[in-house]
Amino acid sequence: MKNVYPHMIECAAEAARVAGGVTSGQLSGPTPCGQWDTRTLVNHWVLYTSHGLEHRARRRPLTGELTDRDFAAEPDWAARYAARLDRAVGAWSDPAVWEGEIDLGAGSMPAAGIAAMITKEMAVHGWDVAKATGQEIRVPDATGTLILGVVEEYAEIYRQYEGFADPVELSGPSTDFERALALSGRDPRWMP
Repeated sequence: MKNVYPHMIECAAEAARVAGGVTSGQLSGPTPCGQWDTRTLVNHWVLYTSHGLEHRARRRPLTGELTDRDFAAEPDWAARYAARLDRAVGAWSDPAVWEGEIDLGAGSMPAAGIAAMITKEMAVHGWDVAKATGQEIRVPDATGTLILGVVEEYAEIYRQYEGFADPVELSGPSTDFERALALSGRDPRWMP
């Protein structure tokens, strides 16, 4: 999972851009995430990819106040999310943060693995939000390759917790990011 940080920076910038394109009228719309509407997806995305990313770097658990919060109800949620992403990514700029394990409550994982998983969340849920709101997400090829590696490594764990659906079969040439989407149970051709 070495060299995750540049991809984290790219994914955070793209997540912030996509968030800025979401209108309040789109929050009740469908998403590629099963029963979740866009509001539920946005709240999950904001919680885990900004607050979660920063809290993991600082080795602090997420609080109930954060896990219960309706971020999307705040009129400036997208700007707040962008600022929180900057802060979270900044917390990972310290090389010492990448060392050791991070306690997850029920166990621990290497810090680099956690960073890679949350970077994957930024990109994959960024795609979900973009698709749900009529936008496109830009994931560079090298980042797509990293995301595919993370999905391949952790897909079965995600499925145990219903974070991924069964893989979707692709036909024709596909990018690594599209393969990551399909392996995570998403159809890259999904439309609302």
